[in-house]
Amino acid sequence: MQWTPRPVETAGAAVIALIAAGLAATADPAGRLLFALLALWLAGLVATDLLLRPRLRADGAGLQVRTFAVRGRLPWSQVQRVRVDQRSRYGLTARALEVDAGDLLLVIGRRSLGADPRDVAATLNEIRYGQAGQASRPAPG
Repeated sequence: MQWTPRPVETAGAAVIALIAAGLAATADPAGRLLFALLALWLAGLVATDLLLRPRLRADGAGLQVRTFAVRGRLPWSQVQRVRVDQRSRYGLTARALEVDAGDLLLVIGRRSLGADPRDVAATLNEIRYGQAGQASRPAPG
């Protein structure tokens, strides 16, 4: 199983980056700076989406992670906990997948996963423990 940013979001960011670049060429000096910064930021986001695919892959042996900070394989024996961090602020709820591997804590958001972190965590725990290992699964938290 693998998770990656949704192509429609990446394409949308690319289109908006092109529009911002076009506006940067025609705006006043302050507008040029703002539109150019927006275009550069979105171009970087699109490049990241395209270069770091898939962000997370899981199988019976472990996880394969591709982020700026971490690239490599984590066997399930190194993974201590998989959970969802949920925070609310100003009426908005943000969720992120947390993979605790001892000295390494991976935090991956919904946009990078292309799916709800709650669904990803459930799937990872199913892959990790399997259907037969339900009784040996640690308590969530």
